[in-house]
Amino acid sequence: MDVIKLAEEIIEGKRLRRNDDLSFFEEAGIDELSKGADNIRKTLCGNKVDLCTIINGRAGGCSENCKFCAQSAHSRTDCDKHGIVDSKEVLEDCKKREAAGVHAYSIVTAGRTVEGHDLDTLVETYHLLQDKCNIRLCASHGLISPEAMQRLREAGVTMYHANIETSKRNFPNICTTHTYEDKINEIRIAKEAGMRVCSGGIIGMGESFEDRVDMAVSLSELRIDSIPINALIPVAGTPFENLPALTEDDIIRTVAMFRYINPTAYIRMAAGRNYFKDGGKRLFRSGVNATITGDMLTTVGNNTSQDIKMLTEMGFKI
Repeated sequence: MDVIKLAEEIIEGKRLRRNDDLSFFEEAGIDELSKGADNIRKTLCGNKVDLCTIINGRAGGCSENCKFCAQSAHSRTDCDKHGIVDSKEVLEDCKKREAAGVHAYSIVTAGRTVEGHDLDTLVETYHLLQDKCNIRLCASHGLISPEAMQRLREAGVTMYHANIETSKRNFPNICTTHTYEDKINEIRIAKEAGMRVCSGGIIGMGESFEDRVDMAVSLSELRIDSIPINALIPVAGTPFENLPALTEDDIIRTVAMFRYINPTAYIRMAAGRNYFKDGGKRLFRSGVNATITGDMLTTVGNNTSQDIKMLTEMGFKI
């Protein structure tokens, strides 16, 4: 497969589908694949890069048994545990992130869902952020009800985060306390409430490259706006603590493939940029045009000012 020619065809309107033979992605030359993905990104998305940041709004003790997660009650980790964060504390943090040049801000809560007092507090917080800040508001609160989703929408949230994590086939190997179908249903609930959706997954959890391709195709079929790709950082005390680290080329091959299959989406690099010595410049030359900046949930992320400096020097518009 001539991946450079394929990139040109995608720019001209061709789209890759589930019934296409996509096995070539696993063997294509990495330099050509990166170049083609970058051409798609430049032509169809331009040089704008989208920066988002997150705050841990409720930490630890999660009932779900996701094998990658340090916050699962089924794992034995030393992650922080705290209840729902105070609205004023979130506002102070959001203002700081906005001043640093971030485009979007998301509260992320551990747990299967939010309801009752915690939901009321979050709604109050989002109303406060909408009133006091000029930044896109996102939310990540698990498998919430349609009524809760609507309340978030009315409070100013415009994007909801619900990772599908991996392929449908591989999902039971990752988690058994909820299903792949639960995730798809949550995406439907968010869209019905008028939200845009941020949904992606994690690579390096023992899946095949075919599973990664399947995830990319599924996200294309769902017409996802923002696709976060996390490279697993194994955490001691989780079932995945001893999985081997990914290589730079493995990550690059994956993000480039995602750009070919989702040519107009934000391909957002999340956890795992620490695998790259230079802050991940190769990623942004291989189809990536968005990232999470600042601290992550259970690991330290990239410094926002350093990210902005690096990306500006690369020719991106912040």
